[in-house]
Formats: sequence, C-alpha cells, structure tokens
Amino acid sequence: MSMVLERAATSGRDLISHASWTQLKDACVTLQSLQATDGSVPKAKDHARARDAVRLMTQAIGDLAPSFPHEEDYLHAVVSDCEAWVASGFTVPDFYQSLSLFHPARTRVDGTAHLVVFPMYTQNGSTNRYFEAVLCETIWPDYVASLEAGAHSNALFVPLRFLDYTPGYDTNSAVLFPESVAVTPRVPQGSAKGAPAVLPEFTWGGIFADREAARFRTVVRHAVEVTKLELPDDAAELLEDQELAEKTFVMWDLIHDRTHMRGDLPFDPFMIKQRMPFYLYGLEELRCDLTAFREAVSLLRAKKTDATTKKHAQLVLYAVVFDRIFRFPLSGTRVRNYDSVAGQLLFAWLHQHRVLHWTDTQLSLDWEALPDVVVALSDRINDLYWRSIDRPKIVHWLAAHELIAEVLAPHPASRFLSGDIPLEGTPSEITDQVHDDEFPLSMFYEALAKKLGPTIAATAGITGLGADT
Repeated sequence: MSMVLERAATSGRDLISHASWTQLKDACVTLQSLQATDGSVPKAKDHARARDAVRLMTQAIGDLAPSFPHEEDYLHAVVSDCEAWVASGFTVPDFYQSLSLFHPARTRVDGTAHLVVFPMYTQNGSTNRYFEAVLCETIWPDYVASLEAGAHSNALFVPLRFLDYTPGYDTNSAVLFPESVAVTPRVPQGSAKGAPAVLPEFTWGGIFADREAARFRTVVRHAVEVTKLELPDDAAELLEDQELAEKTFVMWDLIHDRTHMRGDLPFDPFMIKQRMPFYLYGLEELRCDLTAFREAVSLLRAKKTDATTKKHAQLVLYAVVFDRIFRFPLSGTRVRNYDSVAGQLLFAWLHQHRVLHWTDTQLSLDWEALPDVVVALSDRINDLYWRSIDRPKIVHWLAAHELIAEVLAPHPASRFLSGDIPLEGTPSEITDQVHDDEFPLSMFYEALAKKLGPTIAATAGITGLGADT
C-alpha cells in the first residue's frame, strides 16, 4: 500500500545542481575508475584514493539525507555499508543491510524523490558492479493508482523519472532492480541452526518510464516521417507530449510487469536465468506486452471505465504497436536479439492479416481492425503456454519455433529449419544449435534500418527532462 508522506522542503529537481549531489557523483566516478568488475578495489596502491572517495561520498549522503526523510533508515545504512567496505580492505562490497531497508514501493506518491546509491550493474548497460548514484522521482498518476488498487494490482512496481545519474545510466538501461546490487547472502537472524544463506527479500522493481517514453517519441516520430504513416489525432498528441507519454508507459509497464508472474506459465519460468533458445525470451516479452494491449482493449470497451483511463488505454494500444514494430526490431545487434524477434513477429502478423499495409512506399494501418488482430496473436501465444504443461521442454521449444516460423522466415542456415539438431541431446546442446540470427531482418527492416538506425542509437542516455531540447 502506498504511504502518504509530506514532501521535503527541497524537491528532487532542486537537488540536481546541489553541491553535495555533484560531490556524490564525482566520488562515485572516482571509485568506478578504481573498481574491478566485482566491485572490489584490488590494488593496494589505490586504497588511499578509494578511502578519500568514500569519505566524500558518505559526507555528501549525510548532507542530502534531510531532503529524503522517507529514506532515513536506508541512507544511514548506506553510510554504514560504505564504512564496512573500507574496513574490509575494499573487498567485494556487501550492501545487504542498505538494500534490505530500501523500499521505494512503499512511497508511491507522484513526485516523491529518491536518492539511490549502490554498487550495482545497470541492465543493458554493464556487468560491472560499480558504485552508481541516481537522483529520481516517482511517477504515479491518479488513474494508475486506481488501476493498481483494483484488478491490476502490482505492489512491487515503481515507475520512475530520471533527474540525474552517474555514467552507468548514461546508456539504454531503463530499469532499477534490486537483483543488480552487490550483496552477500546470509542467514537471517532468528533462523534455525544450519539454515541456508539467502539474499534479502526483493520487494520492488523500478522502471524509468521517462526514458522509455522519450526514446519512443524520438524514434517513432522519425519512423512515421520515413514511412509516411498517417496518424489519428490522439496518436499524434502522444508523440508530441512527453508527460502524456510517460503516464501512458506507466500503465503499459504496470500490466506488463505483473504478467511475468501470471498466466499458464511453463514449469521452468522465463523469469529464471537459464540456457534456452533466445527466441523464447522474445515470446515472453511479447506475451506480456500483448497482455497489456488486450487489457487496454478491455478497458476501452468497458462501459464503467472513466474518461481518463479510456484515453490512456487507447494510447497504450498505439504505444505497444509503434514501439514494437519500429524501435524493437532495429535496436541492438543481430546476435540473439530476442526483442527484435518479437517486434518483427508483430509486424509480420499484422501484415499477413491485412491490418498493416506497405503499398507505394507508404505504411498504413486499419485502426478499427487492429485491436482484435493483435489480441488474436496474444491468444496464439497464450495457447502455446497453456499446452506447455503437457509437453517436454524440448517439444515446447520446438513448438515455439514453429509458431514464429509460421510468420517469420528463419535463417536459411537454420538447423531448426533443416531438422539437423540433436533431439536426444541435452537442453544446452540443443540451445547451441540456434543460429545467432535465427530470424533475420526482412527486406523492409533492412531498408528501414539505414534511416532509423542512427536515430535509435542516438537515444542512449535520453531522459524525459531532455527529450525535447
């Protein structure tokens, strides 16, 4: 349940230019230059500089702490964990105590500021567990609060807006997950003798909706121009209004995030890191996106839905389709790019069901028919998942490949296409047979990449505050 709190006298945005925030960032950057991948400072000759940097960092946290009264215990623990790290001789950092006390999901009030300081890696950015500092604020519109309090509950979901950050977040990373923080498992106090060591309970997951919205708007506006796609007025408004886009992405992310743990999931859930064909992750991400899409359709068609929620539900339909068919297929490399597979699959499904047309070098969409055709793809994926409970793992993998291959042409060198795979091999051996680019770009996307690729690349590090500057 969200906690009602009084705003601090100083807002998060006022702190961007604060001398102590600058000092904190500089100290983190100094430590990053000294740290090994695991977060330690292995060279004794660097310990004096590291000690000075930690002193400056903890001093800055102390100066900034009064602006974050809702995080008093957590920030005090950060300082204690920093001091313990120094005392350990700069071994692998352990921020178990401070992570256990950081609960941004308890203060989901719009505009609530957070000061985040941890040794951590940034997803889609780096595997180095360096010290990073993030100044951010919660995005929590009233209509989303109502949705979350009802049928779309997701107590762990924390939508955020960047205010400022250290270099680890000057990337494409738009998430803040507790799993990324450097911690050492330990036996909880009061546990029975011989109890196993465990990680702290993860009670939140942060998504930077402002970054998602800003790069969406940047890429899709260019894509619309290149493809000459004519937009409905409300879709055009979505691309022009950063705040409107952020609120729309919060609704999309709220439903997407909760879907990872709901539905007829395979026994080995996709959420657990494991060796398996990369295209299965693409289907999982698309399943969650299309669940958000179909829930938005339901809200649109429900008589009791209020006008504000209906407006954002309609915008979620545009956001899911546009982000998936324009940005996702062309983002990243061609090596095991599961998001690209998902985006291409949606595009081809719409084209083959004659809802999307590419005629006379112009893209058009049948807006009226769009919702039901997208929901039909959602049904196909959901049926695949439902059937998986009765199938061996390898059979499920092959069935998933078959579903995608009905719509997308596999690589000509695909061993799945030729049937030249060791069906009696281990799951790892079968996974190794998947081509790095199992479902290559179509001719349409190869041509679009030449024009849209530089725009997508330029969105690295973008935030909502700088989206239109």
